[in-house]
Amino acid sequence: MPPLAAPGSGPVALATAAFDRLEARFQAASTRRRVATALVVAYATSLLLIELARRGWLGPRLAAALPRSHFHAVELAFALLLSWEVAGLAFGIAQSVANAAGKQFEILSLILLRRSFEAFAGLDEPLRWEQLAGVVGKVVSDAAGGLLIFVALGFYYSLQRHRPLSADPGDRASFVAAKKVIALALLAVLAGMALWSLWGLVVRLEAHPFFEAFYTLLIFADVLVVLISVRYSSSYHVVFRNSGLAVSTLVLRLALSSPPPWSGALGLAAVLFGVGLTLAYNRFAPVMGGEPAAGGAPPPGSAPAPKA
Repeated sequence: MPPLAAPGSGPVALATAAFDRLEARFQAASTRRRVATALVVAYATSLLLIELARRGWLGPRLAAALPRSHFHAVELAFALLLSWEVAGLAFGIAQSVANAAGKQFEILSLILLRRSFEAFAGLDEPLRWEQLAGVVGKVVSDAAGGLLIFVALGFYYSLQRHRPLSADPGDRASFVAAKKVIALALLAVLAGMALWSLWGLVVRLEAHPFFEAFYTLLIFADVLVVLISVRYSSSYHVVFRNSGLAVSTLVLRLALSSPPPWSGALGLAAVLFGVGLTLAYNRFAPVMGGEPAAGGAPPPGSAPAPKA
């Protein structure tokens, strides 16, 4: 099968080179330290501004634009942290379809924990049980959902075998290049969405459903990866596994739009579906044929992997 572009030339090669440079910077230890420092500064600054606004030590216009609950600072810190994790998810798409799905599960578990703090943001301080009685169920539900997803993720990752899509090195390199192009486009859209959300928050004081919109975008990106993978393997079990992981993204999107306890339940259902899908794939892929086993060699009695 002809590759999407000749190695070292064409727009695909330029896009993959740009992606590799961005990924190297994103994963650098110095970048991680700078991001962590920025998160701490943003958290501390927001706490300070909220406290100053509560004491009436700010101008009326600025004070009116600030929340009165310190838990909004926690919400902001988690939102910034999740934005960084979402960028990591976009980079992960180029590596492994299964691991990219796992990253989606991870982010949802963090979103559920963030929602636990959001429930407190609308309450007056100091907190009193009369206020807490109405939100404690939501807090426990979201926190428990996040914990169960964390546990299920351990099983999901432990089951991964990462069989290559094709035995042909050229096909594998071409598929990775295609995923890098998708990931680069996803990063560009993500940056635009982040700027739009920031503008709406600062100028119009309106919160944009950033994570919901991004997970919607992920559904279309996952389907595109499924369609591209057919270029290199049209085996039923490969198409079914990749399509099933795209379905799990759809369920995650439903979880984001659902109230507790449905949000946690749907998120857990998506991860458990991924666990079941991986178990079935590991068990039956070698006997269905058409896919190389781990290490690149085709399983005994199976049809040879597609060649270019």
